Amino acid sequence: MSETTGREWIDAFSERLGIEPPDDATVEALLDIAGVAAHASERTAAPIACWLLDIDDARRLADET
Repeated sequence: MSETTGREWIDAFSERLGIEPPDDATVEALLDIAGVAAHASERTAAPIACWLLDIDDARRLADET
């Protein structure tokens, strides 16, 4: 039995939502921001931080770091 990868799950979930899955740059930006939030406070801050952000601003900020 093979395990579903994170990327496969995201792609399938995006399809079910009827939206395009995030590209690789967006995934990296989200993971970077989630990592900062999780390490700067409680782990639960990571998904909430990603929900709050504007991905275009996140990419810009990630590029500046």
